[in-house]
Amino acid sequence: MKNRFSATPWILGLAIAGLIAGSLMISGYIGFVDSNLFCSISGIRAPTITGYSAAEIQLQSIIHYATSKIVPQQSFDEISISFDVLKTRCPCNFLVFGLGHDSLMWASLNPLGTTIFLEEDPKWVQTVLKDAPMLRAYHVQYRTQLQEADRLLSTYKSEPYCSPSKAFLKGNEKCKLALHNLPEEIYEKEWDLIMIDAPRGYFAEAPGRMAAIFSAAVMARNRKGSGVTDVFLHDIDRKVERTFAQEFLCKNKYYVNGVGRLWHFKIPPAANMSSADRISDRFC
Repeated sequence: MKNRFSATPWILGLAIAGLIAGSLMISGYIGFVDSNLFCSISGIRAPTITGYSAAEIQLQSIIHYATSKIVPQQSFDEISISFDVLKTRCPCNFLVFGLGHDSLMWASLNPLGTTIFLEEDPKWVQTVLKDAPMLRAYHVQYRTQLQEADRLLSTYKSEPYCSPSKAFLKGNEKCKLALHNLPEEIYEKEWDLIMIDAPRGYFAEAPGRMAAIFSAAVMARNRKGSGVTDVFLHDIDRKVERTFAQEFLCKNKYYVNGVGRLWHFKIPPAANMSSADRISDRFC
């Protein structure tokens, strides 16, 4: 999710600022109109868990994207797919794999909801939070490397605790694809939206997104609350992202839409799946 490339055209930054400004205006007037355009925020000036109000976060985002040459890594069309879902589900629990120049945007689009970022690079966490202390981010250690992707895909079925009927995350050291040592808060919440835009996956020793994709699938299947889990996967132009999405997120069953390099899935909890799917040794 880090965006350390050259600056993209100003028009995208202004478009993002306009999108956030529009959501802020809707939030401000939501008490006077019965609308589902955006989540109702009667307490927009109330402090969030970080100590900043939703309005402060949104205004900071507007200023940032209106004045910065560094804009989100995703295109406006890709962002719009996630935004359309956020409009119907927020305030919600939104888990984002990756921390970067788009993080303020995601936090501002889920006012009064819980938005948490998981990042592999502890120094990058410090860098981002120095300029945006209102964000909530955790450093995450991965046990995988991109060069292991093919082997992990071909051998995970031999480990019972990687199977869909037995898979869990917290403390699951036997399944290498399971993110077993995340902060407790991540396990305690049920995540309505999960965005996978990290960790890095473009060189052999990088963690790759295998564990993030697998763990998102487990979170969605183990959901106890009502509704589905919306999962967004970026960089599907790469082999590992496509292959693991087809294996664990079920491209043929739960894919909803996509544009550019983004795929969107709606994954039901296992309790809502057919009995055959619940006992199957395959996720899809």
